[in-house]
Amino acid sequence: MTAKDAVVKSADESEDNPLENMLLFFNLSIRKLAFVGVSLPLITLLTCLATAYVFQYDDVHETHCRVYNVIPSISAITGVTPQTYMWRIAVAFHVGPRMVIAQVYYNYFINQVSKAADKSTCYILINLCYWLNLIEIAAICGVTYISNRENYPVHEKIFILFMLSSLLYMIVMIKTFNKVHKTMTDRQRLSYTIKKILFTVCITSTFTLIIYFIKHRFYCHDLAFTWFALSEYVLAVSNMAFHFTITLDFPHEQLIVAKNFPTLKMD
Repeated sequence: MTAKDAVVKSADESEDNPLENMLLFFNLSIRKLAFVGVSLPLITLLTCLATAYVFQYDDVHETHCRVYNVIPSISAITGVTPQTYMWRIAVAFHVGPRMVIAQVYYNYFINQVSKAADKSTCYILINLCYWLNLIEIAAICGVTYISNRENYPVHEKIFILFMLSSLLYMIVMIKTFNKVHKTMTDRQRLSYTIKKILFTVCITSTFTLIIYFIKHRFYCHDLAFTWFALSEYVLAVSNMAFHFTITLDFPHEQLIVAKNFPTLKMD
């Protein structure tokens, strides 16, 4: 074999295996990313609740009605120091993966559109799902970094925005997920079912939250704020669990940073 033939053969082998010259710099499974992204705010929230309840009981139970209360709200336990710093750090590390995951879902759904029957409706749902997700992430930042103690009117409005965008995102996500999958695997069907159950829990918690907020704010009923806070915790945990279903949607996929990685063309 001549040197020229060897070069040609080497080039052919490189074309057959485009990953041969790839340099891998970073590799992280989406499953691990989701686990860290969800567990960090959940653990921090529980830590804030426990420490504030034990060491700052009077501060976190203080309300404008000054009625008997058992469970402090999320805004109360994350509005006192040092818990406020812990919560802000947790959210800062949470929103990064959320932004990545929003883009992953968007690209995945776009790739699945070719298998769907009604493509125009799918594109509308996919874009709506993506932007509602981003609005929800922005609202999380807003309610975190503008506390109720610093600016209650703004905090309250951003919290309402978070609830609306979160619930709308969930229902659009469920609709999109069903629309782009002509047929579902067992894992996808499980993810779809869990998403619907968690959405039902979230919408129920939202209604009870609103009812008890009105009872507390305008009628100052005893324990009304406790039921409001309990609904808020159920809503927050269910929301985290909803986003954690990405581990069922992308159980083996990886996030990769590499050089000479072959470019994949989206359908």
